[in-house]
Amino acid sequence: MAAHRTPLLALATAVAALAVTAAAPVRAAAPLPAVTPRAETPALHDDTAGGDADADDPAIWRDAADPDRSLVIATAKQGGLRVYDLDAREVQSLPAPAAPGPDDAPGRFNNVDLVHSARLSDLAVTSDRGSDRLRVYRIDRDRAGGPLTDVTDPKAPRIFSASQDEVNEQRTAYGLATWTDPRSGRSFAIVSRRERTRLAVLELTARADGTVGYTKVRTLDLPAGFRLPNGTSWTPCNEPGELPQIEGMVVDPATGTLYAGQEDIGIWRLRADLTGKPQLVDKVKEFGVPGTYDETTEECVAGADPGYGGTRLTADVEGLTLVTEKDGDGLLLASSQGDDTFAAYDREIDDDNEYEGGFRITPASATLDGSEECDGAAALNEPLGRRYPNGLLVVQDGHDAPGDPDRPSTNFKFVDLGKVTSAIDD
Repeated sequence: MAAHRTPLLALATAVAALAVTAAAPVRAAAPLPAVTPRAETPALHDDTAGGDADADDPAIWRDAADPDRSLVIATAKQGGLRVYDLDAREVQSLPAPAAPGPDDAPGRFNNVDLVHSARLSDLAVTSDRGSDRLRVYRIDRDRAGGPLTDVTDPKAPRIFSASQDEVNEQRTAYGLATWTDPRSGRSFAIVSRRERTRLAVLELTARADGTVGYTKVRTLDLPAGFRLPNGTSWTPCNEPGELPQIEGMVVDPATGTLYAGQEDIGIWRLRADLTGKPQLVDKVKEFGVPGTYDETTEECVAGADPGYGGTRLTADVEGLTLVTEKDGDGLLLASSQGDDTFAAYDREIDDDNEYEGGFRITPASATLDGSEECDGAAALNEPLGRRYPNGLLVVQDGHDAPGDPDRPSTNFKFVDLGKVTSAIDD
């Protein structure tokens, strides 16, 4: 979602300018601690010459028999899926599906998450924005030809669109989180809709022919507008016709709690079955700031900040991931894309997901840079062999450096999770 940042960047810049002119001096916050990556994947490029292979969202699969052979599975949008080993070397590349017709949208993978299920085995599930469907891949580390095999039900239905014409408008499957209910053993995917506030929960089911399909259970629309304390109504500024969409999502498997990042709003907490009342855990700094869309510049022009926003997240809110601990403790991590930082919240609902701190991912060397404008993130708080005995955090880097200014460059950074938790604790 780095391309979506332009209007909000103008909005954030204008808000910052207003803050500078305030009468009372503002005390600068202490700088956030920095952690450095240990490795990075090869660069992915998003251009017409090299194809649309823009890095977006990762997931971490642990090989229980040999953790050193664990994998990172990541989306490359129209470039399909990439699979990496723990040295960040590519071990498999799978293309996105071709367009069904000459005038139709091709496959475009947005987010990926994993399923660990006795019923379904280990699966990688992706949201295919190009076709408005899920695609499902079975994981077999020792399979000849690569660990992923496409097992998508060929009759899998569209999720939000009624026709191919609607699919081509690209208000389609976008964000994704998976969850297996420990009581029933049933597995689900929660999917968001691009440029809309709708969420859908789908049950994943095994078919007789060995493929995996899904059935829609219910949908829920998160708010698009809000009543502010001063009595006014507010909707975040976007291009005409666009509503504040959701992308980054994660489910806490212990409680069945879904955390959903509405990019221009903040982080919601709700039941993963989409029942009950959603609660806003934290808001972006720009929450409540009026904006007018300028057709000429294709940017939002900000009005005065009424002061109703949060203090930790700068729009867009992007990748959400959990650092889980067996005693129920742990952290919810969120990518604050607008200021290239990450925010950490207590996993405990009883503590109302209290803010615990933040951090940046900064360059380790002249050739191994940090993470900017991060889209997706995935954490696994389990030993991953000799490379990552304290667990692993993988984040997308929206501006891989050094790079060619004529070829936008993205990739994924691998970070020792122990460094992250230590930085937050300090």
